[in-house]
Amino acid sequence: MMKMKIKRKAFENVKKEWKWLVPLLSFVILASIIAIDKNSYGSVAESEKIQPDDRDNYAVFATEIPEELSFAGEDVPLAFFDVRESLDRELVSNMYFHSQSIRYIKLANRYFPEIEKILLENELPADFKYLAIAESGLENVVSPAGAVGFWQITKGTGIDYGLEINEEVDERYHLEKATKVACDYLRESYDKYGNWTMAAASYNAGRRGIDRQVDRQKQENYYDLLLNDETSRYIFRILAFKLILENPSDYGFQLSQMDLYKSIEYDTVLVTGPVADFADFAAEHNTNYKLLKFMNPWLRENKLTNSRSKTYVIRIPLGR
Repeated sequence: MMKMKIKRKAFENVKKEWKWLVPLLSFVILASIIAIDKNSYGSVAESEKIQPDDRDNYAVFATEIPEELSFAGEDVPLAFFDVRESLDRELVSNMYFHSQSIRYIKLANRYFPEIEKILLENELPADFKYLAIAESGLENVVSPAGAVGFWQITKGTGIDYGLEINEEVDERYHLEKATKVACDYLRESYDKYGNWTMAAASYNAGRRGIDRQVDRQKQENYYDLLLNDETSRYIFRILAFKLILENPSDYGFQLSQMDLYKSIEYDTVLVTGPVADFADFAAEHNTNYKLLKFMNPWLRENKLTNSRSKTYVIRIPLGR
């Protein structure tokens, strides 16, 4: 009996020792594994590091400023350091804003032909198509101030120039009619200031805003005026878009014709009465509500009351 008690006591002592020994051994083994993994990971990472030769193949280039440049047929005084550096700023911003600039190039292929046609009909220089990019990025956006559409027309200005604006119809979203309003405004500004550059600046700041600075600074040339930050950059942003979109590859944008968004073929339907439901209307004309609204964003509701029996021209897309 005494021998059995001694053995049991020895066993209990060993058992107590193992209670702290087992975790210690586990920790040592785990630490060894981590050390081995760390060493092997380090060797793999070392072999995958970018080598000096690889880094030498990557470069960011300064933009190339042309020796001569014009906006709407009017020379840009690039000999002035402030003018040259202002253009450089906008070129750098847009040349390296890849996702945005690529989208502008793609969208321009779809919308510029229609805008150019309206500018030509209204005897405005073709360069004003780039103003639409500066205003909206060729999308039907709404500004914090409530300006709407490609040309960012406010409600008051739209009504003054004859656009229909209500809950069901907002012709500021109508590309053809909104472009015509922009042409009228720019033509009036040209008649006032005598040049297209100041006319473009007034589109951004408003004629009253430009007039205040002309009176205050006693200067009538855009490039000689100190204006708010947005307007002082405005013409240079337009010029940057012009340079990049006219020669995309010169600024690093490699797009094929297949990459560009195509113009969408459409038919037209004249509507002289009410439309109870544009989803049904779309189905009757072999399209759907989504595409109907895409082609006619100026239709703001799913119905058209048309209590005055006005004639509306609705575009119907041909296929997808």
